[in-house]
Amino acid sequence: MYKLRPYQTEATNAVISHFKSNNTPCVVVLPTGSGKSLVIAELAHRAHGRVLVLAHVKELVAQNFEKYESYGHKAGVYSAGLSRKDTNSNVIFGSIQSIANASDTFFQDFNLIIIDECHRISNENNSQYRKVLSHLMEMNEGLKVLGLTATPYRMDTGWVYNYHYDGFEKTSEDRFFKKCVYELPLRFMIKNNYLTPPILIDSPVACYDFSNIKPKNESGLYSQTEISDVLKDQKRVTPGIIKNVLDQSIDRKGVMIFTSSVNHAQEILTLLPKEISTIVTGSTPQKERDQILDSFKKQELKYLVNVSVLTTGFDAPHVDLIAILRPTESIGLYQQIVGRGLRLFPEKIDCLILDYTGTCVNLFNPQIDGKRVDSNSTPVIIECPKCNEENNFWGLVDDEDNIIEHYGRKCQRGIFEGESFIPCGYLFRFKLCHNCNSENDIAARVCKVCTETLIDPDKKLKEAMSLKDAHVLRVEHMEFVSSFDSKNNEQLIINYYDADAQSISEKYTFSNDGQKLAFYHNFVRHHLKRPEKYFEVKSSSDVVDKRRLFREPSFVIARYVKKHWVVREKVFN
Repeated sequence: MYKLRPYQTEATNAVISHFKSNNTPCVVVLPTGSGKSLVIAELAHRAHGRVLVLAHVKELVAQNFEKYESYGHKAGVYSAGLSRKDTNSNVIFGSIQSIANASDTFFQDFNLIIIDECHRISNENNSQYRKVLSHLMEMNEGLKVLGLTATPYRMDTGWVYNYHYDGFEKTSEDRFFKKCVYELPLRFMIKNNYLTPPILIDSPVACYDFSNIKPKNESGLYSQTEISDVLKDQKRVTPGIIKNVLDQSIDRKGVMIFTSSVNHAQEILTLLPKEISTIVTGSTPQKERDQILDSFKKQELKYLVNVSVLTTGFDAPHVDLIAILRPTESIGLYQQIVGRGLRLFPEKIDCLILDYTGTCVNLFNPQIDGKRVDSNSTPVIIECPKCNEENNFWGLVDDEDNIIEHYGRKCQRGIFEGESFIPCGYLFRFKLCHNCNSENDIAARVCKVCTETLIDPDKKLKEAMSLKDAHVLRVEHMEFVSSFDSKNNEQLIINYYDADAQSISEKYTFSNDGQKLAFYHNFVRHHLKRPEKYFEVKSSSDVVDKRRLFREPSFVIARYVKKHWVVREKVFN
């Protein structure tokens, strides 16, 4: 009988505990190589009633099925790619494509659905996965759904679940999976010798320059035409890269090379030792692919070049060098590629990761909420002034790693009351309700206090541009000037300039505490680069001295009042 590792037992117990109290879909996050198939086998074996285990490729279906049966359990398979369509087994391993076309009778009498690589489930209700899951939930009252993945986020929508058991709100947007009930970091797996340490070498010797192209969509994938153009322009770089791969792999057992296109892969293959190198693409016939992969696993071949395949569902534990020659903005895909080389193998000390694309990924802290606002941004830890818990945001740091600015919107933390998550609610960035002046999340459409519809910043700009007594200025520079008014009261003048040196100004007087408080709420709270830091308003000259603490708005909207332009709105990125 198999024996679970301690963390596998913890993951299994966390799932069982969750489903004892409610039926909301949940997620378990385990790194590639941590033995998700063993967790699946344990849960499928212990479940009451029928179990359906889903995967998106036949290799994963076969892998999970074989692991389950290797422990003496019996199961069925429903996958056209594996030439089996069993329907009566208590536990069935199936491919989503085949099950999507199954008859209604197949969908009956299931108690638990387990989905491997569950990050592939999109938010679109008409997607194949969502249609199958909706049908299963309609046919089976009280159905429990579990997802497993090493990468719980998508480039198009972000995190695949709402809440983390540690008290984090990952997203307030609707998600199919509501809660992550267990997560194990990659660092733990390596530290405890469950996985091989990755040695990441970014842009060794030479690399391709993909900096001028952008992903064609939010999936993180690039246009094949643009990639081909870049590779054509930089064709002389490839031989140098492959020479470096060969030099680095002299003492390595297995090398996987991830390329950008079929032509790119074929070019690379001509530069590798012919007798121990081969190529696999999406069009490689299945029988031939199986023979190639079998030879590679037996170490009859050393270099395996592939195009858009073998990122999931492929295990060759002897692989100890990964060469990345394809660009991707998808952190999940990058992790899956690297994960091919992290499994343990006799005499394997580490896995060399050679990145020739200039991609910068922190494998141990790979995902931060929200999109990268600035290409120079880096992950930063920000403490919430309300709950004193730490948040992970994108931000800017100086040469000594001091945080200059961050782009966090709201505190991610909260507490669980039963199965209900109560968010902290602190807003680092906010927009004010024009009706009641309450602070709301910048993405909110309705005021949380008075339920008044909040005006979108883009709409404000369009409306202002259509008015004769309104002026919209695109801010290029913000200037602070300390002076005195006609009554000799201390005042601060803030000038906003556009590219043509046209300007709009606003003034604040500092003669009493009430005016200082007004400046804090009307200016400081909106402009601080570190809004969690309290800024004491002392004097106008003090504000000028500390002007680097404040961010510029993108636009200023002013209205013409009594022969003067008066600032009414500011729009920030």
